[in-house]
Parts: sequence; structure tokens; C-alpha cells
Amino acid sequence: MAKRSAPEVNAGSMADIAFLLLIFFLVTTTIETDAGLNRKLPPIQDENTPPPPLKKKNIFQVLINQQNDILVEENEMELGDVRQAAIDFLDNGGQGCDYCQGKRDPASSDNPNKAVISLQHTRETDYSTYIAIQNELVAAYNFLRNREADRLFQMSFTEMEANFNDAQYNGDKDLLESRIETIRDMYPMKLSEAEPKESK
Repeated sequence: MAKRSAPEVNAGSMADIAFLLLIFFLVTTTIETDAGLNRKLPPIQDENTPPPPLKKKNIFQVLINQQNDILVEENEMELGDVRQAAIDFLDNGGQGCDYCQGKRDPASSDNPNKAVISLQHTRETDYSTYIAIQNELVAAYNFLRNREADRLFQMSFTEMEANFNDAQYNGDKDLLESRIETIRDMYPMKLSEAEPKESK
């Protein structure tokens, strides 16, 4: 009796099927990316150009030591009080700020355009504490920006930025961009993050 040979499987289209599956998974898979910290670095300046002069009263110093204690203007402060202290400093309105609602303390900042917040830490500071302080300082800027945007445009600054970054927003993006710039000019984010200090 003659042996029957087993029929061969045609594998010619297997490469095409594998290629189609690969394309399908590449197109449909979403890859999560870390957002990171949203910071705009200052422009590079010529080394021969001296930095602009700053009055000491226009600098709000925040230091985090190796025990994660928060020192604001050399006084110990709780994390929950940092935001309000920064708001009071930025919104003081000592000179030429008709929209500021602060106490106009002559010992505090002259104007939001001149006010600088300096954040410094030691190398032993916990990362979580540093980020928590940074969030409070950014929240102070956001509070003031939201207040002014709501007063001028009846929309929060956060909402305006979200709409501007939304690809499906149907409104006038040029108008929105000019309004965002107006608010940023009123309360520019001048948050200086200095090099870590060596602990003693």
C-alpha cells in the first residue's frame, strides 16, 4: 500500500497576517508619558551683562532645611500657610498696582512685576516636601491669576489655558491667547529655584 504524504500548510500569507496584527497593535495601543514639571527656563543671557538689580523686599525667600522644616523669610512656617504668605507678598501692591488688593505694606514687594519668589533647599531635603512647597507657590500664582481673569473676562485663568490647549475648542484662540498674556503680564511667574545648599 502506498504511503500518502501529509498535505503542506501554505504559510505564504502568515507574514502578511503578522504584519497586519503588528500594525493594528501599534495604532491602537496608547503609551503613557510622564508630564513632568511645567517650567519655562529663562533665556540665556550674555555673561558680560550684569543681572538686573533687585531690592531685598522684592524677594520672598523660602528655604527647606535637611529636617524638611520650611523657613519663609527666616521664620518657620507650616506647609498650609505658605500659599497665603506668597499671595500676600505677590499681591501687596506697594507701587503702581491698581489691581492689587494687598495691604500695601512698605516692607513687602513693590509690584507683582518686581516680586520674585526664591525657593532653595538642602541636598538632604525630601523630594516630596520640595514638590509640595513648589505646588503651594504655583497655587499662589494660579489663585491670583484666576481672580483677575474672573474679574476681567468672567472666566478663570485655568479654564482659559485648558481651552487654549484643547484642539477641539471652537472659540477664538487669538482672543484667548491675548487674554492669557494679559493675565500673565499682571502676575508673571518669577519663581527662582536656586541650587541646593550644603547642610551644615
